[in-house]
Amino acid sequence: MAGDLPDYYFRIRENGAAVFRVDTENRQRRIEMDQIALVNVNKGEVKPHGDTALTDTDIAAIQEWLDKRVRLLAQRDIDDIHRAVDYMNITTQWVQSKASEAQLEDVTDALLLAMHDLRSVLVRKKADRMIKAQEEKAAREG
Repeated sequence: MAGDLPDYYFRIRENGAAVFRVDTENRQRRIEMDQIALVNVNKGEVKPHGDTALTDTDIAAIQEWLDKRVRLLAQRDIDDIHRAVDYMNITTQWVQSKASEAQLEDVTDALLLAMHDLRSVLVRKKADRMIKAQEEKAAREG
């Protein structure tokens, strides 16, 4: 079992992780975990824990984990949006075929406001991308 354990353990926290160095090379053959750092994923910061001096190996392992975590969270974000599109379609079908008058009364205003807000932001962002693309094209041609 001890040979299968990684050298580091990352305890996920709200904005990152607490980093532990895993040690199984002790007299009691127990698993010991010494906290060596805190990582803030949003800021990309690594703070050594207490008096710990991080080695180059520690820093490389933490950076590798941080890079993977950022990619994972970005993938989860886009997956959530794709699920939201599915929920919107399911909601449309529910409204059209199953919703009672009372249920519609309960959700209509909230749905209309949320959809209006989303549409406004999407249209503005789409226009910004189109303008940027036109400007880049003009700069390349002229």
